[in-house]
Amino acid sequence: MTVPAHAARRRRSGRGRAAGLLLLLAGLTALVAVPTWFTTTGTTALQGTVTVQVAGSQVAPAILAAAVAILAAVAAVGLVGRAGRWVVAVVVVACGVLVVGTTLGVLGDPETAVIPVVAADTGVGKLAGPVTTSVWPWLAVAVGVLDVLAGVWLVVASRAWSGPSRRHENVADAATPTAPDERSDWDALTRGDDPS
Repeated sequence: MTVPAHAARRRRSGRGRAAGLLLLLAGLTALVAVPTWFTTTGTTALQGTVTVQVAGSQVAPAILAAAVAILAAVAAVGLVGRAGRWVVAVVVVACGVLVVGTTLGVLGDPETAVIPVVAADTGVGKLAGPVTTSVWPWLAVAVGVLDVLAGVWLVVASRAWSGPSRRHENVADAATPTAPDERSDWDALTRGDDPS
């Protein structure tokens, strides 16, 4: 039974749409970790009290790792078969859970999260003032939830996709000679060919 051309196009466009969505989510996941999440103050021997801005990647580096894993899933979507799509979906969901869990952990105790950054910047591992939180950690939580939803959507949407293309598989060339045996040698002699 042949698949109609419009159905095949729809299946290919489904993979493309999924890859595009995952690419967008990988970018968003990385983007929310770059800006300043927290601002606080520390003290230095030379400058006294200084303002320290702490980026999300400094307190939650796992978010950038999740973005890289989602980026790898973009390539995998177009290459894997049915079982592989489940693995890709699980990876995307796990990345989303990692983003949400890491961010909520940092939001739960921002003082503890920023102290190593303040110590690295000032040389003193003590805060001189309160920690203020920007909107970016909350956006990171939202993006993590989107990652989870995208993984679930991938499971549902991929049911209609066809298997991976066999175009690039290594197929034995019909013109490749096989190992000689006695029967083929006699057949060659019968045809008037010299098998040696």
